[in-house]
Amino acid sequence: MAAAKKSAKKAAKKAAPKKAAAPKKAAAKKAAPKKAAAPAKAAAPKKAAAPKKAAKAAKRTPNAAFMKALTPSPALAAVVGATPLARTEVVKKLWVYIKKNSLQDAKNRRMINADDKLKVVFGGKTQVSMFDMTKLVSKHLS
Repeated sequence: MAAAKKSAKKAAKKAAPKKAAAPKKAAAKKAAPKKAAAPAKAAAPKKAAAPKKAAKAAKRTPNAAFMKALTPSPALAAVVGATPLARTEVVKKLWVYIKKNSLQDAKNRRMINADDKLKVVFGGKTQVSMFDMTKLVSKHLS
């Protein structure tokens, strides 16, 4: 008798998934028209993700060493001005000067061609890489 009950239960279990499978197919057919509404649902999480990025950006504070006003040397003051400036502002003003006088090399844009004023700042070099430029300029800030 126990064996008959087990086989009846197995038959019932096998029959139940077949019935459950039939509604899944129907649900899949119904899901196709709902795809038009799906992008609206996907847009909502993107809005929620944006404030997280804004929160991370708000936590970031600038490094005090970059924001400290430094006095440029007389050679550098001829290019960026004599007023004390933050390191970042010095580099910005230097780039304005480079672009204004078109001192960027035409073939290799990473290289800066020094004019008379910049040659003193760059330690006598006629051409300097833009990555080395900040290292050379930092020697003229105090």
